[in-house]
Amino acid sequence: MKYKLKMDREEVVKAAVDAVSYAKSHGLTVEFSAEDATRSDPNFLARVFQEVVNAGAYRLDIADTVGIMWPSKMASLVKFIREKVKGDYLLSVHCHDDFGMAVANSVAAIEAGADQAHGTINGVGERAGNAALEEIAAAVKFLLNYNIRVRFEKIKEVSDLVSRLFRIPVPPNKAIVGTNAFSHESGIHVHGVLSNPLTYEPISPENVGMNRRIVIGKHSGKHSVVYILRSMGIEPSDEIVNMILRKIKEMGDRGLRVSEEDIRRIIMETLG
Repeated sequence: MKYKLKMDREEVVKAAVDAVSYAKSHGLTVEFSAEDATRSDPNFLARVFQEVVNAGAYRLDIADTVGIMWPSKMASLVKFIREKVKGDYLLSVHCHDDFGMAVANSVAAIEAGADQAHGTINGVGERAGNAALEEIAAAVKFLLNYNIRVRFEKIKEVSDLVSRLFRIPVPPNKAIVGTNAFSHESGIHVHGVLSNPLTYEPISPENVGMNRRIVIGKHSGKHSVVYILRSMGIEPSDEIVNMILRKIKEMGDRGLRVSEEDIRRIIMETLG
């Protein structure tokens, strides 16, 4: 208020009420977003929210503009606003990821009573970005077990589209839609996943439009090689599996990336 708006508290309340009243008088459904709400005096924030609800705002938004919240604190603030602000309204949160907490804060807010959370595909946004919408949706659906209207099978497709249009690559290790999100290389992990996917996967990759990948590399074990060979229609002997695995590990030990072409070449060379 002091450095950007150059207003005192009473001026801010009046400006907020005037803006909401004007929009409401033109037949609009109004969402009032309180910028930098999470660094504000909670009692003053509640007062502003109450005034704009009285003026006709239907949605209230708690904006964590510089991403300084953490889940328990966000949950407490949501509960506080719910308790203090009376009327018919939907409560929203808008979280930034400056400390890597945007998704966790959004989910905590929803669990604490918020009706909606703002987000962006792949978390694109100012500075460190916003809460990744696909991660919020997956957490709310599969962790909180809420019934939400999201076509999860399209999430990966939408993520790739946004990445291409914005020219911002999706990190391989990104939750839900990253290339490595459902990839397995470690021999112990592959053995477990092939026995029962739930041993090393929280949900089925198909639930979010992804595919499981068994990656062959220096950390692989026999089960990975057997899996690849059987996918090629080959029932291998232990001797063949050990020979192929030894060559793959030798490449990995030399710091070389083992591609699918390398694997097929090694297999064909070994089989003669």
